[in-house]
Amino acid sequence: MSNEQHPTTFRRLHAPGEFLILPNAWDAGSARLIESCGARAIATSSAAVAWANGYPDGDAIPPPVLTRAIEAIARIIRVPLSVDSEGGYSGDPAAVGEHMFAFAAAGAVGVNLEDGTTPPDLLCAKIEAAKRGARRAGVDLFVNARIDVLLRQLVPREQAIDEALARAARYRDAGCDGIFLPLVSEPAEIETVARAIDPLPLNVLATPGLPPAAELRRLGARRLSAGASIGRAAIMLTRQLATGFLADGSSDAIYQHITERLDLNALFQT
Repeated sequence: MSNEQHPTTFRRLHAPGEFLILPNAWDAGSARLIESCGARAIATSSAAVAWANGYPDGDAIPPPVLTRAIEAIARIIRVPLSVDSEGGYSGDPAAVGEHMFAFAAAGAVGVNLEDGTTPPDLLCAKIEAAKRGARRAGVDLFVNARIDVLLRQLVPREQAIDEALARAARYRDAGCDGIFLPLVSEPAEIETVARAIDPLPLNVLATPGLPPAAELRRLGARRLSAGASIGRAAIMLTRQLATGFLADGSSDAIYQHITERLDLNALFQT
């Protein structure tokens, strides 16, 4: 697939009747591996990308470092790439627009932008700036607006869905293309949100106890993200194996996890 086709293809993956599953990547190697498993698009985890580059999560990774990571991923994959851009790495919408220009020019056709604890007005301005910045790079950027009402417990729980829907309406009017509501997990609430924001697609986050994909699709969700969970699991396994190897130098525990022969070099031939 040519890079020129990626924005259109990515939008089609969110169309009514579609259900897009995204096992979030953190570098070029993990992105290519996930693509080889059958992923129809690649999305990054902001936390896992930050960790892989030696930074904490939370708008700490310098945008030029993230841009280079995007370039590395885009070079090796053949499916659309969406980048978790946290809060856009600035409180200034104009600066966010410049960052989105760089990310789009590097190969991203979608981004997540989150409101966090900032006023909704600010994310509205960032969405508009992100769209303008990406257009300068020739990309019709898919902006997935992340609403952190549940994640950050911004209002009492009984008010959370109403607050999320009010924000979603504002972000839709600002030009976003999708709504991401982390920690919504109750079937009735998922269905309520999906209906209220239609025709925008609802993105949910993988969490323990979340309904399976078939049920999420029936409830109206159209996108399921792993977030940082796969990257975190990979780090935890690395820690476990490294700790054991340092303790006794035994090779057996490591090789118990190498359960198949995979030609990694062939995976990265372009």
